[in-house]
Amino acid sequence: MRVLVADKFEASGRKGLADAGCEVIYEADLTGDALADAIVSSQAEVLVVRSTQVTRAMLDRGKLSLVVRAGAGFNTIDVEAASQRGIWVSNCPGKNAIAVAELAMGLILAQDRRIVDGASDLRAGKWNKKEYAKARGLYGRTLGLLGCGNIGREVAIRAMAFGMHVCGWSPIFDLEGAHEVGIEKKATPIEVAKASDVVSIHLALRPETKRLVDEAFLSAMREGALLVNTARAENVDQSSLERAVTAGHVRAAVDVFAEEPAGGTGTVDAELFKLPGVIGTHHIGASTDQAQEAIADETVRIVRTYKDTGRAPNVVNLASKSPATHVLVIRHYDRVGVLATVFDGLKRAGLNAQETENIVFEGAHAAVARIHVSAAPTAEVMEAIRADANVIEVAVVTL
Repeated sequence: MRVLVADKFEASGRKGLADAGCEVIYEADLTGDALADAIVSSQAEVLVVRSTQVTRAMLDRGKLSLVVRAGAGFNTIDVEAASQRGIWVSNCPGKNAIAVAELAMGLILAQDRRIVDGASDLRAGKWNKKEYAKARGLYGRTLGLLGCGNIGREVAIRAMAFGMHVCGWSPIFDLEGAHEVGIEKKATPIEVAKASDVVSIHLALRPETKRLVDEAFLSAMREGALLVNTARAENVDQSSLERAVTAGHVRAAVDVFAEEPAGGTGTVDAELFKLPGVIGTHHIGASTDQAQEAIADETVRIVRTYKDTGRAPNVVNLASKSPATHVLVIRHYDRVGVLATVFDGLKRAGLNAQETENIVFEGAHAAVARIHVSAAPTAEVMEAIRADANVIEVAVVTL
């Protein structure tokens, strides 16, 4: 199996792919047309990327059957286009959770103790102990989480070690997982805003989470509260954040922001960082050696499993429910051509087989096929199936 790695990827991961029997093509700086051309010229079946954009035009070329996002978020991949071409898209959820949680706590501490401004003054030769001795402290304060998945829970554990109370809201709330670490559930994001001294964002980017932190949310936050974003820039309406910071209502610490440069280096002219009360980092949440090694290991596991079984783990673009309305349950002798005859009859009747499984009993004398179909089979279809001497019994289940 040929694997094109089009982003920076750990040497251990490249070796792991090679040890799995893959031919690895490593070109870490491929983007745009160069990546599209490489997909065609390499004839790779698997593409591995980190932050590189994977577009419909790229997926329409070559022979890709699997795209692996070596990280958690997959908003840089045109998942809809991949689904339309039957291309698996997998990610590596949770592998960078500790790294992001560590950065989030670092930003919270840096803002509370004004470490960035203090260090900057020292570098400029200024001593101002009187000014920088002022801090609120974290003990007894409330941390509010928007998103209580892998990363949110890791942040909660660390915040509680500092003596903070933690509450949270998630679009999909894992109540058991949240209770395990002591997160108090809030019914709405606004409730989190009202209850918290610090709000930390750990949401995937979806239509319902885009600009979730807007003017109404920021207005609901406590006076002088801190907003931390190590998730996605699009989760926050940045113009509303700039207004709230300018008014002195909130402070901010961000690892992601609207005007972020596309490459590894560049210049930044974001108004947000010109405001007092704002600090930032360079989109480095997952960028620890530990996290990258864990992601590399998970990427190797995904590709190896796909190579060995034809099915990829951690797939993000499978239908949760097919359009099928009925299931044909066919008990039959395990002989050549039995199911071919069934499928031929379904085709003639205009019935689409959405999902199929065939379970073979010990000894391989008999099997049961379950075929999810797009409509109820007619009496004629059922009789045609029963007419096959190799069919023991057939039934229909309505979904």
